[in-house]
Amino acid sequence: MPHRFTLLGQHLTALPSGALHWPAQSLLCVSDLHFGKSIRLARRGGALLPPYEVTDTLARLDADIAATNPAMVICLGDSFDDSTAEQEMMEDHRLWLTRLMAGRDWTWIAGNHDPTPLSLGGANRAQLSLGPLTFRHIAKAGAQGEISGHYHPKARLKSRTLPCFLLDQTRLILPAYGTYTGGLWAEDAVFANLFTPQALAILAGPTCLVIPRPSTKP
Repeated sequence: MPHRFTLLGQHLTALPSGALHWPAQSLLCVSDLHFGKSIRLARRGGALLPPYEVTDTLARLDADIAATNPAMVICLGDSFDDSTAEQEMMEDHRLWLTRLMAGRDWTWIAGNHDPTPLSLGGANRAQLSLGPLTFRHIAKAGAQGEISGHYHPKARLKSRTLPCFLLDQTRLILPAYGTYTGGLWAEDAVFANLFTPQALAILAGPTCLVIPRPSTKP
């Protein structure tokens, strides 16, 4: 079950996958896909992970696009795990992504992992403003109507650790959408400096659950 909420008067929906839907704009937004993380780790001598994460991430993105049929898609940065990962993407995955992009206004927001323009088509931007909302990769202190990613927020509910959206009256931070992404606990001090004490955590998963943003470590 998704969770519907408002930000600066705009009606938005947090999807269980970690994507954001803005129905009035026919817009789907995802953050931190981190395509190619397993390949990047292997290339740099890190952990050897099964290289299935691109298929899994694309399958979930395909399902969200099929469910919402957006005219516009915004990827909030760190779509690829580094600038080389785009060139190393398997042809089947590249064709799959190209099919999802076809006929849609697709925007790649620059991230800290992939700051250079991507060559897959679509628009490359540092940020994008639509009405009262601004989409960028990393949150800025004092921003109003900001939607960002970067931090991969997560929270614990009983024995489960889940990615989460963080929300207050002025900003929203999305969870990481990519399969091989870690997370930063929602009670971390970086979030205390960005959000008001009334902030909420919307936990992604089979059902979106809403809790106060945790203030103590699990």
